[in-house]
Amino acid sequence: MSIVNTTVPYNSFILRQNLNSLLQVYPFLNVQTIGNSILGDDLFVIKLGKGPKQVFYSAAIHANEWITAPLLMKFIEDYAEAYQNNTNLFGYNVRNLFNTVSIYVMPMVNPDGVNLVTNALPTNSVAFNRALNISNNYPSIPFPSGWKANIRGVDLKNFQPFSQSLVYV
Repeated sequence: MSIVNTTVPYNSFILRQNLNSLLQVYPFLNVQTIGNSILGDDLFVIKLGKGPKQVFYSAAIHANEWITAPLLMKFIEDYAEAYQNNTNLFGYNVRNLFNTVSIYVMPMVNPDGVNLVTNALPTNSVAFNRALNISNNYPSIPFPSGWKANIRGVDLKNFQPFSQSLVYV
C-alpha cells in the first residue's frame, strides 16, 4: 500500500494528509511540530530512529523545488515499511539503522512558498497578491512557477549558516 503519491503537485495540505496516514499505519513514527510558517502552516520534523548518530535532511527550502518534499516523504514511507517488516532499504538493515542512527527529516521548510508555486494558495488571497507585487520587481522570473522565496519574498537558503557544509535533498 502506497501513501505518498510522487506524481502530483505537492503542497502543505497533502503533506499533512500524508503524515496523518503514515502515523495510522506506522505509529512508531515520531512526528514533531517545530514552529509555524508565516501563514500558519505547521513546520514538521519526522524523527526516524533512536541512535546516537544524528543526520538531518531538509527539503522544499526553495518553493519552486517542491518536488524534494514528496521525495523525502516517500523515503520516510519506505523506511517505515522496511522497519515494520524487518527488511532492508537500499541494502541497509533498517532495524539496525533505527537503533544506531537518529534521522531527522524536515520535508517542507517553506510551505507558504510551495503552496504559492503549486497553486494551493488562493489567487484572491492577500498573501498571493503581496507575492505578486514582489514578483513585479523581477519580470524575467515567471510567476508563480519561478518563485523561490517564502511568502514574504525572503530566500530562506540565504539564512542558513551551515548551508556550505550540508548536502540538500
